[in-house]
Amino acid sequence: MRHRLFIPVATALLFALAACTQDELADGSRLSKEEYPIVIHATGLSVEATPQAAPSTRTTVDGDWQGVISVALKMGDAVKEYTVTATDADGYKSATLSRENDPYYWISRNPITVSAWWPLDDTDITQMPVVKVAEDQSKLADFQKSDFIAAENRKVEFNNPTLEFNHRTARVAIELKPGTGFTSVAGATVSLVSLSADNGNPTAIKTYNASGNTYEALTAPQTVAAGKPFVKVELGGGTFYFRPQNNVVLEAGSRYKYTVNVNTTGLTLEGCTIGSWADGGGESGAAEDLGYIYDSNTNTYTVYNADGLMNVAELVNGGKTDINITLDKNIDLTGKDWTPIGTDYDNAYTGTFDGGGHTITGLTVTTNDEYAGLFGYLGNFNNGAAMVKNVVMEGIQITCNHRLGYAGGVAGFSWGTIENCSVSGSISGTVSVGGVVGVQRDHPITGCSSSATVKGTINVGGVAGQTIFGATLTACYATGNVIIEIAPTQNISGGGLVGFNDGISLLSCYATGNVTSTGSSTGYVHIGGFLGDNYTTVTACYWKNNHEQGIGYNRKSTKATKVDGSVVTWQKAVDAMNTALQNAGSEWRYELKGALPTLRKQ
Repeated sequence: MRHRLFIPVATALLFALAACTQDELADGSRLSKEEYPIVIHATGLSVEATPQAAPSTRTTVDGDWQGVISVALKMGDAVKEYTVTATDADGYKSATLSRENDPYYWISRNPITVSAWWPLDDTDITQMPVVKVAEDQSKLADFQKSDFIAAENRKVEFNNPTLEFNHRTARVAIELKPGTGFTSVAGATVSLVSLSADNGNPTAIKTYNASGNTYEALTAPQTVAAGKPFVKVELGGGTFYFRPQNNVVLEAGSRYKYTVNVNTTGLTLEGCTIGSWADGGGESGAAEDLGYIYDSNTNTYTVYNADGLMNVAELVNGGKTDINITLDKNIDLTGKDWTPIGTDYDNAYTGTFDGGGHTITGLTVTTNDEYAGLFGYLGNFNNGAAMVKNVVMEGIQITCNHRLGYAGGVAGFSWGTIENCSVSGSISGTVSVGGVVGVQRDHPITGCSSSATVKGTINVGGVAGQTIFGATLTACYATGNVIIEIAPTQNISGGGLVGFNDGISLLSCYATGNVTSTGSSTGYVHIGGFLGDNYTTVTACYWKNNHEQGIGYNRKSTKATKVDGSVVTWQKAVDAMNTALQNAGSEWRYELKGALPTLRKQ
């Protein structure tokens, strides 16, 4: 069984803010100054009970507020210590957070943004303490005091004053069972080892015997490397270790339960579940291979199967937009329902994706969303460092039905760099559609090719539907057909390589796919064998297809050359393109080993 664990589910604690009702408030949005103090009614703790806790000294582990004295509450730049008053009517499952002197006040009905945390650092209450757990958690109090909770920059609505807290630690439970050579596991000592020392945390933790043969510990979020000893059991004069086959990813707010057999020859894993903090149930399930390995030092997810790629896509679309992704194996997405990485401008992917020369097969997208491809939105105005490189995409099927749909094999819309990528299959969209990218803005596409069939309505091209502003295309080619289903009231641009070319340069590129169209438009219709519209310099570029005209509309005194097979041959085109690449200092070169030129990087 594989044991890399990660379920991005955190059990939330809900704190209800109790204040004066609207009926008691002054007229208008503004409220009377220092008349309505903010009081917090705290509920929503875990209902899990720890029988040994009598009384509890920490709430978040055991699910009651007994023994908790205060929490830190931050509004703006101010941090105040709020007193916790536990109630016993419900078994200490609720409390009131208040401040007798100098509390916060409601000043209007407008939402407020707050942060809160627990425990407090007595030396500096204004700073949320780092997560630093106890090395010896065998005593209940030390186990409980190793937990940290926080609610960071949460908006509190006046009419719905709630505040959601999450655990900042991971909870690990080890259930021991006697295996070969043992009839009982009573009296065992269980530790977690090979842990990270970041922020002064212990590299080994002695666990708390929660009940029966179950042992628990709280850890800082981290990854335990595959092959390292993770669980240590001392029993009957012997010491035994469990070494996971894959990385163990311990996420804040999740509970990981291992069932371990103790044998005289070592420890074996019977099973494991991942789930909510309270009981490991709810969303728990058998441990699975997540399909990636995470390196926290480089913020890189190394992906080795289809589930891994889909999981990291989910991470990006969930907000981790700056992670780096590397493929370690070929990925077959056949039969998978793909959601593009980076769904829109505000959630654009801003890391580096390195395919490592591996192939992604069978990617299929059918969507009504605006952006479609392996990536929906790559980079943005604030972060143009995003990059996709060294990936082969075979047999893709992309259909974007949005009325303003941007579609491309690699990306629907790109503010990033794309290098050494190739695409085959079919791509269909509306406004801007290309074999590699729908729209390329400000950054280069280099050493890329497409044999995909490309279909769209307005800006349609074999490599790019549209290039704008600082975009460049260098050493790129398209051999797939381009089909323009003309939007009847729009201006139309279609070409074998680029539909609407308005970047800053086009160098050593060629196109051979046929360019056809259906319908008519009341706007202009510019279609060419190489470019539809051109507003930039074209150097050493060629085409050979069903069109006699290379550029439909050309604002530059520049041209692309048709390969006629006699005066202009592919060998002459290769020589000219390579000379231009050399003069530009490019590492890319063409070679003619078959009917058409192919690319290699020196």
